[in-house]
Amino acid sequence: MSTPHEIRSDASTRVLTLRWTDGREQQIPHAKLRRACACSECRRIRLDGLVVQAAPDVTLVDVHLMGYGAQLIFSDGHARGIYPWRYLEQIVEAG
Repeated sequence: MSTPHEIRSDASTRVLTLRWTDGREQQIPHAKLRRACACSECRRIRLDGLVVQAAPDVTLVDVHLMGYGAQLIFSDGHARGIYPWRYLEQIVEAG
C-alpha cells in the first residue's frame, strides 16, 4: 500500500497536499475532498445520482491519521468520512 510521507493542508488556498514516497506530489482542493466524502451518508447521496453539496469556502480544520488513510474534519462540521490512501489517489486521478 502506498502512503504519503507528508500531508499538508493550507487553509488560505484551501488545498490538501500529499507527498508520496515515490516522489509524486498531489494537490486536492478542500471542497473537492468534501464532495468526495467516503462516509456512508455521502456515498448514499452519490448512489442516488445526486451530488454531495460543499460550499466553495469549506476548509479542512483537522486531519487524523488512521494508518490506512485519514479522517478529514471540515469547517462545515462534517467529520464522518475516512479516506483510504488509495481513495485519495483516485480522487486526484479522476480529475
